[in-house]
Amino acid sequence: MVLKVFFPQCCNRADSGLLVGRWISEHDSAVVLAVIHYPFIPGQVKQYIQQMQAQSGVELSVLGSWSLPKEGQEGMESFLRDLSTIFPQQRWLQISRQMGKTGFTCQVLDRDQSGKAVQREAKKKKEEEKEQEEEEEEGDGEDEDEEKVIFIHYEQRKVMLSQLHPIESGDNKAEPPSELRQVFQTVARSQPLFFLDKYDDAPLKSTHWQSEGREASIIVELLKQASVPLCLLVAWLLSVWTWICGIRVFRLFPLRFLSSKLSTCIQLSYRSEHMRTLSSPKAAANHTDFMRKANILVSFLVDAALGVLLMSWLYRDDHIAMLANTLVPAADHVAKELEELLQWLMGAPAGLKMNRALDQVLGRFFLYHIHLWISYIHLMSPFIEGILWYGGLSACLGLTFALSLLSDMVALLTFHIYCFYVYGARLYCLKIYGLSSLWRLFRGKKWNVLRQRVDSCSYDLDQLFIGTLLFTILLFLLPTTALYYLVFTLLRLVVVLFQGVLHLSVDFINSFPLFGVGLRVCRSYRLAEGVKFRVLCEEPGTALHLLMEINPLKFSSVVQTYRTPTYSCYPRDSWAALVKKLFVGELIYPWRHKTTKTD
Repeated sequence: MVLKVFFPQCCNRADSGLLVGRWISEHDSAVVLAVIHYPFIPGQVKQYIQQMQAQSGVELSVLGSWSLPKEGQEGMESFLRDLSTIFPQQRWLQISRQMGKTGFTCQVLDRDQSGKAVQREAKKKKEEEKEQEEEEEEGDGEDEDEEKVIFIHYEQRKVMLSQLHPIESGDNKAEPPSELRQVFQTVARSQPLFFLDKYDDAPLKSTHWQSEGREASIIVELLKQASVPLCLLVAWLLSVWTWICGIRVFRLFPLRFLSSKLSTCIQLSYRSEHMRTLSSPKAAANHTDFMRKANILVSFLVDAALGVLLMSWLYRDDHIAMLANTLVPAADHVAKELEELLQWLMGAPAGLKMNRALDQVLGRFFLYHIHLWISYIHLMSPFIEGILWYGGLSACLGLTFALSLLSDMVALLTFHIYCFYVYGARLYCLKIYGLSSLWRLFRGKKWNVLRQRVDSCSYDLDQLFIGTLLFTILLFLLPTTALYYLVFTLLRLVVVLFQGVLHLSVDFINSFPLFGVGLRVCRSYRLAEGVKFRVLCEEPGTALHLLMEINPLKFSSVVQTYRTPTYSCYPRDSWAALVKKLFVGELIYPWRHKTTKTD
């Protein structure tokens, strides 16, 4: 039988006293949390442990005694052994360390049914082992009951601050936690025990990870005090904003429709939800909520910093005027290229023979739209610099707002390309579905709308004749329509690709767990995936000593675990479904979907 004792490294050189910790009986292990120094009054120790147990919720108790011999304390070890009668426990650990040795010697005192303490040495010294070798034949039965002790040293501060992954959910309460998870939880929940150290003017003095000085910061405490009125102010501003958005005027169809399509409005609602989460006066209930709030706060600060940098670049050296002077000539150049493309399509593109009548109708129709668009651009040209100047102010809210506004501006500036794509897609789709329906007519089939399947059907001669004429007309007009559809679909895909890059950038800033990754880089022990052990000491006459080291969580697991839920800007369809839509002429919409929320 092996008894595992988790011993903090900060107590290796502590003065003699009592070991305070917790027994994990189902795993036959003990977790040492602190050492209460001699001199002490046993009644005060009992009262102190009861107070700490009520505050932390951990079943604390006196595990045994710790002895580090010094000059003038020769009888300390026997005195501490006698304390087992004052602190009745099923087991009493008597751990001692000899000067000049790294390892510990541990003796386990068990209580029999009559209440008397029976001493069993877990590890014998070399001299006692020689004497036992002579009496091996007589003491075989007693050796079988001998209990081995393994000391597992751990860094108390790291274990207390770390979170073991995967994180347990509230649904798994029926399954008992593992031994390692219970050790981590015991150390983490015992923080009230660490407020007392050996420098306090109190009747009891103890040694633990904060014995060399408490970690505190005046700046952090001041920020905590200042965050309360700041959160109240932000909450009030958000309530005013919610009241403004709830006005009946903003619920009318045009405004509601535009707000659901514009990326800027979607990002504004998303950031408002983030601010509500941050301004909540309730503390984080668990580690997951704390990490979510921290990631949102760091993401918001980084977003605002990048936005201020962008705004400083825009308003320096008159960059906005340069952009405005470049935008109108660029729009004219795009319109001119589209005109040349349409003139090429109205001729014999790539030597293909098109239907001349349909080709001329479609070409003139699209040319008319281009002329309307050029007139609209020149009409808006005096106001473009002002629009860019006021639009650049949105960068003070964050880089994501500037990128969302840029996406909306691209959508407005390429609206004529979207119209061309819709016209070509509708004509192409109409002909594809018409040809497929007429092809079923030739085979004596029809589409059953109610049952969503193809059924047999008999047609008369007139229906077959009209179907043949329509099929021939649609088939010979299909190449002309397909060519226009192909050209404008490619242009539309270029615009959608550019908008998709912008949306992916916004989604990356909103959802990437910057705080979690920074914590993994700077303090990797805070996010633990497991532990590893290495032999620390194996001296003759002492117990086996192992050092427990924390294995940090992988970066990919950090991103996957702590990624902030966002409104997805990824395509909902697979590549096969996308190719099918392009082939049959169904419309391809932008990748931003407000109703699609992913975690």
